[in-house]
Amino acid sequence: MTQAKFIDLLSQQERLFKNVQQAITKVLKHGKYILGPEVLELEKSLEEFCGAKYAITCGNGTDALKLFLMYKNVNHQSAVFVPSFTFAATAEVVKHLGAIPIFVDVLPDTFNIDVDSLKRGMHVAQKLGLTLSGVIAVDLFGQPADYDSIAEIVYNNNMWLLCDAAQSFGAVYKGKKVGSIGDATSTSFYPSKPLGCYGDGGCIFTNKEETAEALRSLRVNGRGQKPYEHTKVGINSRLDTIQAAILLEKLKLFPDEITKRQLIADQYTKYLSEIVKVPRIAEGTIPNWALYTIILQENQDRDVIQSKLKLQNIPTAVYYPKPLHMQLAYKGAIASDQLKNSEYLAKKVLSLPMHPYLKFTDDYIEKIISILKNAR
Repeated sequence: MTQAKFIDLLSQQERLFKNVQQAITKVLKHGKYILGPEVLELEKSLEEFCGAKYAITCGNGTDALKLFLMYKNVNHQSAVFVPSFTFAATAEVVKHLGAIPIFVDVLPDTFNIDVDSLKRGMHVAQKLGLTLSGVIAVDLFGQPADYDSIAEIVYNNNMWLLCDAAQSFGAVYKGKKVGSIGDATSTSFYPSKPLGCYGDGGCIFTNKEETAEALRSLRVNGRGQKPYEHTKVGINSRLDTIQAAILLEKLKLFPDEITKRQLIADQYTKYLSEIVKVPRIAEGTIPNWALYTIILQENQDRDVIQSKLKLQNIPTAVYYPKPLHMQLAYKGAIASDQLKNSEYLAKKVLSLPMHPYLKFTDDYIEKIISILKNAR
């Protein structure tokens, strides 16, 4: 068996190389390298794809989160609830703006926010005298969070809901495409994401005109209506035109790639469900599988399994080996409770290769099955 790739960007590039080359050349000819016409075209195409009224592109996925929090004016009294089992950017932006991240636990089978833990986190924040500001719900590994339950809690307590769809853009929740849920949705176009460019890029989606106008201003240094007029304190977070041109070409392939990711996930689930714990798909959700992550059994040693799979040319990764509330950067963090699920998952999760161009052969899956069955 040839070397499998954890994420195969080269095969995708070969598929659309000529079109991307032409798109880049077009940008080079008109010379509008920042917020050029392709950026506006991309924003319109993204709005049409996911059903959101407004798409506001920006420099990266972290800035997408940050811009919305800036718009909401979070401060040192603001409690923002985030899952502990996720990438650091989700909590990082809260700290950057001086607000207080309250870490909550995740469910042990979907990896997304546990609403009971969220409720406990709110009680902790209230006891500390903090303002209940908002929730950043992460769609980890590509599956949308339980938005109906989260939204009920959020809006009954006069908070806002930001959906972190860095890994789930293209997914569907109860008939709604990710991007049209909550007060806003952020996503990332980092190259390894389901819809990725060839550098950094991000986007925020919202259905509210006032929010969209504010975000467009904030991403360009708080720009006003007149040249060099600044009505807000913003940041510089604009999407390069070349990256927008690349994304426009990738967006044409995106529906087909979503389907292929699902086929790969179905195969993993079919063959591995009796050997390890596979992700539970919540009713009404259609993930876009950024990652396929299994949970190993108690007697399965992750280091041993990774080493043996590597010898068989099958790469793996661990997302994430340490939950955020245990990270040095968040020492003394406020948590809703003991966050036992986050801590357990950090020890037992293992992500397998996942991309639309994966050759899911009998030989490939037989090697994974054999190693998972025999590694102790």
